[in-house]
Order: sequence, then C-alpha cells, then structure tokens
Amino acid sequence: MVYSQVDLDEDIDYMFKVVMIGDSGVGKSQLLNRFAKNEFNMNSKSTIGVEFLTKTVLMDHKVVKAQIWDTAGQERYQAITTAYYRGATGALLAYDITQRPSFDHVGKWLEELQIHADKNIIIMLVGNKSDLSSIREVPTEVAKDFAQKEGLFFIETSALDSNNVESAFFGLLSQIYANVSTKHIITNGLESNRAKVNLELEGIKIKVQSQEPECPKTKKRFNCCHVF
Repeated sequence: MVYSQVDLDEDIDYMFKVVMIGDSGVGKSQLLNRFAKNEFNMNSKSTIGVEFLTKTVLMDHKVVKAQIWDTAGQERYQAITTAYYRGATGALLAYDITQRPSFDHVGKWLEELQIHADKNIIIMLVGNKSDLSSIREVPTEVAKDFAQKEGLFFIETSALDSNNVESAFFGLLSQIYANVSTKHIITNGLESNRAKVNLELEGIKIKVQSQEPECPKTKKRFNCCHVF
C-alpha cells in the first residue's frame, strides 16, 4: 500500500475523523501544523477549545480526507472536547518526552476515550519533542512497555525538525483505512456502498523516512490489525 499526499478537488472516497489528545503544552498543535501545512510556530499558544485541519491523501487509488481535531489539553475545556470524541475513528495521544507528568497522565486520556469514543477507535501513542532527548524524562522503553500493555501503537516524533511526524499520522490513517475500507461507510455526509477493497497489510510501505510505528502485539511494522 503506497500513500501520496494530494490536493484534489474531486469526490472523497473516505473521510476519517481523528482527535488529538494529551496534556496542554505537549505539542499537539505543532504536530498537526507540521503534518497538515509543514509549518512550525515558535510562538505557538495553547489551543482554546477545539480546532481542526484537514489533509487529503491517496491510499490504494482512493481519495481519503482526514479531518484532524486538535483538542485543548486544559482541564477547563474537557466538557467541550468530550463531544468531539463522537464519530472519531482514530486518536493521536501525545505526551512530552521531557515532561514525565504528561506521560503519567496518558492513562487519564485513555479513560476519556473509553468513556466517550467508539470501542474500536485506533490509538497512536506519540512521544513528542524527540529533538530534546538530552533532557528526556520518559525513557523510550518505558513508553513502549506501556503501549504494549495497553494495546497501543507507539512512535516518537519531533514537530520541530519533523522527524517521524508523517510516519505517525500516515501510520494511524493506514490502520483506520484497513478497518473501515471494507465496511459500509459514511462519506462526506452521504451514505456510500462502495465495493470492498482487499487489503494486504503485509509489507505496507509509507513514503517517509525514519521510524515507522510498531504494533506492540507482534513487534512488527504494521503487519497486524490493532486489537484492544
């Protein structure tokens, strides 16, 4: 399966809703801006409420539009953001590798998903700010072990230098695509009964450099479906 980024003004085959969650200040907005617009704002401020950006990509000759919601991490906005979990097919749960409390709170965010999101939602755990590894407070192996225990996909990224950002998002989208492309879906607000697509997850290729997210169940690179 080969992915390419496209800017197409044509019918959308699939639309995926992805929510970005995690503590305030871990870099969720920066990750989204890097992926969607290839931008990094050194003076970025905390998100107020909820914002979203879209990215259109081509997967197996299908046009996929990702609607990615950047949810505020501050406690006072939780009542607002919980409504946006509904309908989400994927979640990117981010923490700051230089701030141990942001990792310690990951369990709380997983509970939020369990309460408000679909039980089959795909979750990618992302340790951001890998460019600051010299002041790391969360060892990679600790995060990997946690991801394996909870059945999450895991990767470390840097929004600043863009390392693994595309791998994180494309990896998440690939798993969502594998789950929904063979089912009856809702596309662009209209019911669509498209032909089933035969998916071959073995040997998935993502046209980005560096690390690919790992399936904790098999220790392979996207050679299995996500299981909760």
